[in-house]
Amino acid sequence: MKPWRTLSKTVLFKQTPWITLESHRIELPDGRQLEDWIWINSPDFVIVAAVDQQNRFLVFEQTKYAANGLTLAPVGGVRNPDEDPLSAAKRELLEETGYESDHWVDLGSFMTDSNRGNGRGYYFLALDAKPSGRGARSDDLEEQELHFFSPQELADALDNNRVQIITWQACLTMALMRLSKT
Repeated sequence: MKPWRTLSKTVLFKQTPWITLESHRIELPDGRQLEDWIWINSPDFVIVAAVDQQNRFLVFEQTKYAANGLTLAPVGGVRNPDEDPLSAAKRELLEETGYESDHWVDLGSFMTDSNRGNGRGYYFLALDAKPSGRGARSDDLEEQELHFFSPQELADALDNNRVQIITWQACLTMALMRLSKT
C-alpha cells in the first residue's frame, strides 16, 4: 500500500498557538487528486494516568467546555514547542497535582483524527506517584477536584461513561490494561 501524498497546502485560518486550519490538495495512491481536504493542526498533547504509592489513580472531577456536565479526567495538557513528550508529562503531573514520579511507562503516541490530524497525543502511565511537597500550580481554566480511585472504581467509572473525552478514556483504559498484566 502507498500513502497519500500532499501536493499543496493553503492556510485558511490561524489562531496561534491553538489551531491552524489548512486546505490540502491530496494525491491518492491510484493517482486521483482531492481538492480542499481540510486538515486541522492543533498542538500535540500529553495525557498521564498517574497511580500513587497506594495503587490509587489520581483522577480529576471537573467541568470541560465540550463535556456535558461533570467529567472525570486524568492529568494532561499541551506539549510546549521543542519539549519532549516525557518532560511535558512530568511537568503536567507536577503542575496539576503537585505529584511526581520516577517510574514512567510510555503507553504510545496516537493521532486523534485519522483523516484530519488534530494533534498527536502522547500517553503515559506514572507509577508510584508521590507528593512533591511543592503543591499544584495549575493554570487550568476549569474548576476541578482531585480524587483517588482504586483500579476497580476507575474501571466502573469508565464503564459508566463518567470519562466523557475519548482520548482520556483511551489513556486510562490502556493504563488499567498495563497494570493488569503486572
